[in-house]
Amino acid sequence: MEISAQSLAELLGGEVVGDPSVVVTAPARIEQARKGNVCFYANPKYEHYIYDTQASVLLVSRSFEPRQPVPATLVKVDNVYESVSVLLDFFARMRRQRKRGNRLWARLSLKRSVALSARIGKGTHIYPQVYIGPNVKIGRNCILYPGVRIYHDCVIGDNCILHANAVIGADGFGFAPEPDGSYRKIQQLGNVVIEDDVEIGANAAVDRATMGSTLVHKGVKLDNFCHIAHNVEVGENTVMAAMTGIAGSVKIGRHCVFGGQSGVNGHISIADNTTVAAQSGIIATVKESGLTLVGYPALEYGTYMRAYAQFRRSGKK
Repeated sequence: MEISAQSLAELLGGEVVGDPSVVVTAPARIEQARKGNVCFYANPKYEHYIYDTQASVLLVSRSFEPRQPVPATLVKVDNVYESVSVLLDFFARMRRQRKRGNRLWARLSLKRSVALSARIGKGTHIYPQVYIGPNVKIGRNCILYPGVRIYHDCVIGDNCILHANAVIGADGFGFAPEPDGSYRKIQQLGNVVIEDDVEIGANAAVDRATMGSTLVHKGVKLDNFCHIAHNVEVGENTVMAAMTGIAGSVKIGRHCVFGGQSGVNGHISIADNTTVAAQSGIIATVKESGLTLVGYPALEYGTYMRAYAQFRRSGKK
């Protein structure tokens, strides 16, 4: 499905700066955009992506004035976030119309249903009551235990283990506040990509991206009840104990360790080889590799222990 910049501007009540005839086929995040994508800019910390983006169309606010030439055609709108919600609704409707009438299903042995369009590698073992949606790709020698749910368009690598009731590709938690106090759903049009040798515990959830992919890299291990939100990237060989929660658009480095019930605030990054103690909460970007963090807000281990000693002394009579 294609739509021109001019048609987008008419849909969103915006104005075109650049080539109104340029065509896009899908939305994408600005840092991952390619030719044929439409993306948006609303947060100043992402401005550096504007000047070398490969996106064909970029949604910006009417007040935006670039400091250097922008390769993409701009569509200027009154409210970028509201326009993104409308844009994603539009692409979701087009996707549903395209899929309508193409719902062919195979009833396999052990009473499990698999979409005919799914691809499953050799040696993969699928237990009863597993759901595999349309256009899913699963590699070789995987194990999917009872109750696993893999939503449409998700990708699972080789040698992965998904334990009972794990959910891959449910919608990310995206809602825009309305003037009347209600919330409007933001369509989640991306997918989840899980690389090789990943193990995901029972009742864990990895949400699909709003645009692009939620990425779980090679060798990651997630314990039971872990939650990975939309557009998160988890680096190679990172491990998370039970009930760890990672908010949206976090980028986690390689070889990190998260204790049980730890959490990470959205839109930040965590350096390689970071260790997070149980029940700790990270609220800001961790730039230095190899730190051990404790508490909420999480502090470097030595700093936390000195602060804790001071706290205990202050409580003595």
